[in-house]
Amino acid sequence: MSPRGVTMPDVRERLFAAAERVLAREGPGALTSRAITGEAGCAKGMLHAHFAGLDEFVADLCLDRFARTARQAEELPGRAGENTVAENLGGIALALLDSAGPTIAGLAMTRPAASLRVRQAMEAGAPGFSAVQEAIAQYLAAEQRLGRLSGGTDTGAVALAVAGTVHHLLMTSWSGAPDPRQQVERLVAMLTGRVGAASGDVPDRE
Repeated sequence: MSPRGVTMPDVRERLFAAAERVLAREGPGALTSRAITGEAGCAKGMLHAHFAGLDEFVADLCLDRFARTARQAEELPGRAGENTVAENLGGIALALLDSAGPTIAGLAMTRPAASLRVRQAMEAGAPGFSAVQEAIAQYLAAEQRLGRLSGGTDTGAVALAVAGTVHHLLMTSWSGAPDPRQQVERLVAMLTGRVGAASGDVPDRE
């Protein structure tokens, strides 16, 4: 337990990680300010010292995890030519799915104030699905230039299909529902199978 008056580094991330553990272990009903700070090993009032309340905390947790995945996606175009298209595309799709996870995203959607805060932040330009979609489109265009995708592939449509599907799964899944990763993997396999077949899918570079 951190002594009072002692500043802890990365308090927000410590609280976010603690909340994720509580959700994974006990589910949304167990997520309270007391449970989060107890899991984080910090003073009970720490959460309210950094957030206006639990709704703001939940919204900011979602936004933080989406932004983290967007930063990962920005690196995707630079990996064109490495591994396989399916592995690269599937990896970022699953990262986006795991960024907040169905439990966290579902929790935010069931709390009107948190949902509103997330929507307003996205509308104001907070990195999220749109940033990931754009990165995927850029990555696929780079693969086209390398000849690993057919020149006729609509890279924007493929990117929209991946990002849109993950968004749908996050918004409609809930704790205890079937694992949505399998659906994402099937979609990526279908999309990359079609474009790979059209292009002859060249072998990976050594």
